[in-house]
Order: sequence, then structure tokens, then C-alpha cells
Amino acid sequence: MNPVLESLFKHKSIRKYKNQPLEDEKLELILKAAQAAGTWCNGQQVSIIVVKDQARKDRIKDLAWGQSYIGTCSVFLVFCADFYRCSLAFEKAGKSKEDFEKYVKNIDTVFIGCHDVGIAMQNAVVAAESLGLGTVYIGALRGKSLEITKELNLPKYVIPICGVCVGYPDADPGVKPRLPMNAVCFNEQYDTEKAKAGVDEYDVTFNKYLAGRDTNARDSNWSKSISGAYTSFSIDDDYELLKQQGFISIEKK
Repeated sequence: MNPVLESLFKHKSIRKYKNQPLEDEKLELILKAAQAAGTWCNGQQVSIIVVKDQARKDRIKDLAWGQSYIGTCSVFLVFCADFYRCSLAFEKAGKSKEDFEKYVKNIDTVFIGCHDVGIAMQNAVVAAESLGLGTVYIGALRGKSLEITKELNLPKYVIPICGVCVGYPDADPGVKPRLPMNAVCFNEQYDTEKAKAGVDEYDVTFNKYLAGRDTNARDSNWSKSISGAYTSFSIDDDYELLKQQGFISIEKK
């Protein structure tokens, strides 16, 4: 097996880190890998805020539902969907502000920014893991996204999407099993029967995985875990964030 595939198949979320600084050379490689990612129309709709300052990491940790590993990782990367540079490009090309706002105030624009961020984040994580580092994605930035935006001094047309903790692992949680491939990948058309059978099969597999973990072992399954997660977290800032940062103009009913 080639080393790229081997690294991908060993991916795990690391939530405990050694008190060890991340070398500048490694950080630069991670950022270069993220920037090398594919992007819609070469718009490069991604910016990365590199957070090393301990006080700032702690403030972000408190805003992200108190996830302690944000404060203990070596570097915290905040990936943003960024159309501020696009606004500058419109201006330089002689386009009107109305032309730009017609473009940016379109739900497809948000989709574009999000999928560009996802691609860049994955590149960053693959690069970090290839260097012997551990990572974990932090989606909880959306919980207090208005405050995160203020903390990071994000200009209009820029929104925080997700964060990534990066550091030297101080734990090995093991590789988490995935859904059966035939429940995720379909030939030609979606197959709901295979999806349902795959969920049933995976609940058994995931139950065994949870029961056998060295830490946080429990009697549960994927269906219970994911439904519990989706109903436990409340994201209230989305509308106000998009309005404040210039992506929508309609009033919420």
C-alpha cells in the first residue's frame, strides 16, 4: 500500500496533545498543502486564521462549548469562507458594488465557500498526519459564530466555518469504524434499501467498538449517538452571521 493511502486509512481524531510546540517548518507545509487544494473557478474562497496565542485559544475554547483540546493543542487553525478578496477583485475589474452584492447574496455562494473550506481542511489534515501530528475537526465554532467573528476580526464577506486542532498526539483512541461501503457508495442511483441495511449493520459494529474502547467505553450505537448529537446542539447565530457578514439581506420571519 502506498504511504498516502496508508496515512488516510489510519486517520483518527486526537483530543489529547503533548505540551510541545509545532515547528514553523511543519506549520508552513500544512498551510501550503491547504492552499494547494482545488477551488471553485480558482476563486480561492478560503482563508486560514492561525491561532497560537494561549489566551486567544482559551477564549475560542470557551466559545466552542468548552472543548478543552482547543486550548491544549499546539496550533488551532480556523478555516473561513472568504469572499472579501472577491469583493476587491470586482472593484479592481471595474464592476459595481451592486454587481458584487447580487453575486454574494446567493445561497449558492455560501455552498461554494463551504465546499472550498472542506477541501482545504482535508488537505491540511492529511499533510499534518503525514508529518506525525494529530488533528481533530472543530465544528462547534458555529455555536457562537458572531463572537468568533469578532475575536478573529473577520471583515465583511468572511465567515468562520470550522476549526482544526493540530499538535503532537498524547493518546491513541484507535481508528473508528466506518459505515459499510455499500451503504455510502451506490452504482448509478441512490439505493435506500442498501442504506437502511448498512445502518443496521453499522449499529452492531459501532456498538462493539464503543464497548471495547480504553476510554469512554459505553453501551450505545451509531444511531443513538448521531441522533443524540443532532438534537443536543443548538446553532442560533447562523442567520445573524450571514446577515452581518453581507451574505443575505432579507429579514428573518
